[in-house]
Amino acid sequence: MRPLPPIGVGLRAAHYPDFLQTLPPVDWLEVHTENYFGPGGWDLHVLRCLADHYPISLHGVGLGIGSVHGFSMEHVERIRQLAASVRPFLISEHLTWGAVEGRCINDLLPLPLTEASLSLVCERLDQVQSALGQQLLLENVSTSLRYKGDTLGETQFLAEVVARTGSAVLLDLNNLYVNQCNHGEPALAAMQTLAVGCVGELHLAGHSHEHGLLVDDHGSAVAEPVWALYRSALRQFGSVPVLIEWDTRLPPFEELLGQVEIARAIAAQVSIDA
Repeated sequence: MRPLPPIGVGLRAAHYPDFLQTLPPVDWLEVHTENYFGPGGWDLHVLRCLADHYPISLHGVGLGIGSVHGFSMEHVERIRQLAASVRPFLISEHLTWGAVEGRCINDLLPLPLTEASLSLVCERLDQVQSALGQQLLLENVSTSLRYKGDTLGETQFLAEVVARTGSAVLLDLNNLYVNQCNHGEPALAAMQTLAVGCVGELHLAGHSHEHGLLVDDHGSAVAEPVWALYRSALRQFGSVPVLIEWDTRLPPFEELLGQVEIARAIAAQVSIDA
């Protein structure tokens, strides 16, 4: 049997009491990095307390690694300082741009998937990983559009980034499915573009249907097509860390833990069948 992957959940403020009072049986916790940039306060106190009991992953949404003019090494330094405080076992970001002239737009905007973007992202990743002294994972994103000038598929782009920088991929399976429905990009074929060993984490989440598109809103239980991709990903990539990502319309804590148990049961069955 293969070893089972560690299954984690996102730490959200509404569930702080559940974690602090019961230390529930999850394997690790993910937080959104920028929410803990302050020098003190309740949120950082909770994170430091829980870091004594769980491995922590820092998942950033504000770096904008593909931003031509708005990328900030000051932002990287703030990530480094937080990492020094909580010693995360993973640090991740998104394959996006999100800043202009030093101002963050607070959105995960899609990059043109071209050689020029690839060179820029690889240069930035080298800077970030050198500053952090740690590997960075880069997440594929869901989008409602693609650029006409794209010359690479998203996972093909990410595979090349890994080869050039020694980074790794945070493979969001819900995003793959959303893009399959929005753009006709077969999710399984996209996943198979990635070599074994270059994926360092899997995300599972829910989505919604709006105006003829799927939206990766992290506001519901994982859908069955995404669970099916999860089974395939476990067979392909093995026991990498897995996150249940639920950020909006938060459920009762027991329902969130129920998603963890489903993920564990599927992983156990895949391990037996391997």
